[in-house]
Amino acid sequence: MLVVLAMLGVLASAARPLLEMSVQRSREHELRQSLRTLREALDAYKRATETGSIVQSPEDSGYPQKLQLLVDGVADAKSPNGRKIYFLRRLPRDPFAPAELSAAETWGLRAYDSPPDDPRAGKDVFDVYSRSERKALDGSKLKDW
Repeated sequence: MLVVLAMLGVLASAARPLLEMSVQRSREHELRQSLRTLREALDAYKRATETGSIVQSPEDSGYPQKLQLLVDGVADAKSPNGRKIYFLRRLPRDPFAPAELSAAETWGLRAYDSPPDDPRAGKDVFDVYSRSERKALDGSKLKDW
């Protein structure tokens, strides 16, 4: 009986790193999907602005002022009955962010006029990134994705 318990302990200790790696891999996959979804929605908003479906002032970049606009929708300037255009059903969360934050608060925001090597928030949302300081399984930083 003691030998069996010892063998189970060895097997359990060997399986734990594999389980942790599997969890990390699934969270990384979810992060990639969320980033892709948000970036496609931001690009769709920009295209709608360029085609005249969204009214903008001359000093606007054509990107939304906040992420929540992608979910709340904006008035379609081409619609005679004031229909709204929606770009997302819901705002995805950063899977590496603390659970107590809202979905919009989990993302780092980059404004149109900020450089890629020093992203900062501004009057619009040009891009999003993870605010996590963790490293991915491939060694890259999650916030650089």
